[in-house]
Amino acid sequence: MTKTYEIAVIPGDGTGPEVVREGIKVLDTVSGKCGFNLNYTYYNLGGDHYKESGEILQDDALESLASSNAIYLGAIGHPDIKPGILEKGILLKIRFYFDQYINLRPIKLYEGVDTPLKGKGPEDIDFVVVRENTEGLYTGAGGCLKRGTDDEVAIQESINTRKGIERCVRYAFEYCRKRNKSKKLTLCGKTNVLTYAFDLWERTFNEVSKEYPDIRTDYAHVDAICMWMVKNPEWFDVIVTDNMFGDIISDLAAMIQGGMGIAAGANINPEGISMFEPIGGSAPKYTGKNMINPIAAILAAQIMLEAMNEHKAASIIEAGVIKVLREDLESVSAGKMGYTTEEVGDLVAEYIDKN
Repeated sequence: MTKTYEIAVIPGDGTGPEVVREGIKVLDTVSGKCGFNLNYTYYNLGGDHYKESGEILQDDALESLASSNAIYLGAIGHPDIKPGILEKGILLKIRFYFDQYINLRPIKLYEGVDTPLKGKGPEDIDFVVVRENTEGLYTGAGGCLKRGTDDEVAIQESINTRKGIERCVRYAFEYCRKRNKSKKLTLCGKTNVLTYAFDLWERTFNEVSKEYPDIRTDYAHVDAICMWMVKNPEWFDVIVTDNMFGDIISDLAAMIQGGMGIAAGANINPEGISMFEPIGGSAPKYTGKNMINPIAAILAAQIMLEAMNEHKAASIIEAGVIKVLREDLESVSAGKMGYTTEEVGDLVAEYIDKN
């Protein structure tokens, strides 16, 4: 019997629908090739919907999303809406509701893609950032007193639990073992200043590491991680860290892999429903121009198939991306690819269809 997956699709804002369209084109091609079915349910969520209805993400939409095997997201962000409203109301709400406690960001420089790092190539830039995704500073704990006065006080609290840290760290160890590259896991923190939170992170990391004698471990402050990521990215295999530091270093890492146009990520609940997305945002200035790079959305689809254990299909997609980046695109930047958004999707799909 042919296996069927239910995929919830949130095209979102700006160029999101354009890149999602190409991702689904590739998914349909590879699923036909590999003998499984994908059923899509589309959700009108994002800035335009909020402007028209005043609704962000209703409970009935969350209940409907819960019936899917995975969520495929285009982009969230609208130039007419104050930053934070959509991000908290959609992205964070989905992450917390489905307990997507891992943010996974593969960082890989593909052949044919330029990096701003002098003297570095694909053999030097190939690592993964595992970010805790439901705790830390992003829980929204805190408050404001005497707002608008000279005595105003703003407090933002970082919430770190042993349970939350341990499950993230354990996922990172398992991922490092499965990845089977240099089998080194680096804890990124700030133990010299954030002594309470990262003491808990470090103790948990060291205790869990005893169960993984085959994995080498080390530690680096977040500022050192930023320096070494630029100077010696080949030092890293898998990095695990908290929510805020992970948010920062993964975007730095995206730039050394060639930019946001090819950066993809996942919000993962290993026991539940996960969400997969390109990282570049809605890029409103390119909306409707058929010039945005869809490779990040296609790679997000590839990560989604990996998470669903469709490893052959995921490998075929990556092979298509590698071929197109190496042999076809003039650049990964919007408007400079030498092809339209749609044509890039066609190139990847054609490779899959012929191989």
